[in-house]
Amino acid sequence: MNTLTVPVYSLEQDEFMSDRHFKIYHFEGDFPDRSELLIPHRKDHYLIAFIRKAGSRQWIDMNSFDLKDNTVYFFGPHQLIVKEEVKQLWSTGIAFTKEFLSLYGNGALLKLPLLVNPYNGYELELTAADILFIEELLQKLQTEYRQKGEWQQKMLSAYLTVLLTYLSRLYTAQYKGNEVNSEQQLLKRFLAKIDESYQQYHEVNDYASMLNISSGHLSDVIRSQSGKPAIKHIHDRLIMEARRLLFHTDQPVKDISFHLGFADTSYFNRFFKRETGLTPSAYRDQTRAIYP
Repeated sequence: MNTLTVPVYSLEQDEFMSDRHFKIYHFEGDFPDRSELLIPHRKDHYLIAFIRKAGSRQWIDMNSFDLKDNTVYFFGPHQLIVKEEVKQLWSTGIAFTKEFLSLYGNGALLKLPLLVNPYNGYELELTAADILFIEELLQKLQTEYRQKGEWQQKMLSAYLTVLLTYLSRLYTAQYKGNEVNSEQQLLKRFLAKIDESYQQYHEVNDYASMLNISSGHLSDVIRSQSGKPAIKHIHDRLIMEARRLLFHTDQPVKDISFHLGFADTSYFNRFFKRETGLTPSAYRDQTRAIYP
């Protein structure tokens, strides 16, 4: 399959949120007619779905499975997804972007086992106690989601932290010891190297040298495993850190630029605008207006 033709879906804004970085889906039987989900696609965000009742089949990364009742499913930005059919569904889904976590100082959550997903899992079996705990958390999340105000984002972030931590404990217990193939391991090693070195190194060649492989091989594997070019992963990490610093600090754009390894502030400004559609200053003003 030509990965360049695979669509990538973003979160759609709704009446409860003023941005496209967090959303809650809740279904009680009826499922919207979304024919675009019946073709292979990726998401640019994470999705955690608690399935209470379902009978449909789905594919993730070319593996097919039937959705089970009272089970949690989780998907990341790099996974290839396709539904075989759209049936009735009883579920609650929590969708969020990396930026949502970083804006509230929760970037470390991206290193939780559930989100790193080292064993390429996608479902968690639940005990009766797990179901009760998760249902209570989801109810709290839904209440805050419908309650606009200056504390909405902070409360959502706090409850999401508890949910992801709890599910990561279940993930570790259920998947520890599973094997992943060499190309999946390479993707994870590459992403880990970016986390360690994005301030110093901005080119694919640098990371290929660290991993002792050719840049061409690295690029081919990363694109096939994630659907994105290797350089895009480097740029995304730089942008995520730039957004965090612009939102959380009053550092001048010039200082942020140098902190991220850009010798030329004007180049950093052009880079940031190319990746986000906004200048760094405009992004700072916009996010602080949305998240006071």
